[in-house]
Amino acid sequence: MARVPLIDETDSARTTLIAKLKKARGGKLINLYRILLNSPSIAEAWQAFNNAIRFNTALDDQARELAIMRVSQLNGADYQFQIHVTKYAATAGITPQQIAALDSGKNSSLFQPAHRALLAYTDAMTVDIEVSDAVFSKLKQHYSDAQIVELTVLIGAYNMHTRVGRALRIDPESP
Repeated sequence: MARVPLIDETDSARTTLIAKLKKARGGKLINLYRILLNSPSIAEAWQAFNNAIRFNTALDDQARELAIMRVSQLNGADYQFQIHVTKYAATAGITPQQIAALDSGKNSSLFQPAHRALLAYTDAMTVDIEVSDAVFSKLKQHYSDAQIVELTVLIGAYNMHTRVGRALRIDPESP
């Protein structure tokens, strides 16, 4: 159960922002935003930042979703993991076998070399914080400087995302 109230989408004090958030999320006000609406300025800024890091980059869909799912998995964030597995993974071309292999992704032949390097980088950023030169060097073989910055910010943001979700105990949406 969430630790702070879920703001109802009919809340008259936040009508304009709720409409904006729903529009950005395909017409649905997900629980993450229902929690964040306890602070409207945070909810609005979060949505703008999240859209930028997910949809306004040179990263391909698979790279983005693999990084998000791996961060979510490493941080034990079922809320984010389930959303990305059920709503975005297949569309990005990620197979159920690849999802099952995320634990060993940086060593799995189910992933292309670029994605293995990405998963090793994700693990280093999330678990070790410090990224070794060896891990960074492998990443650099596959991604441009701009993509590395975008990937680094995406991983950092989803570390924040997952930690906020866990700390506030955000529940998955009801079907």
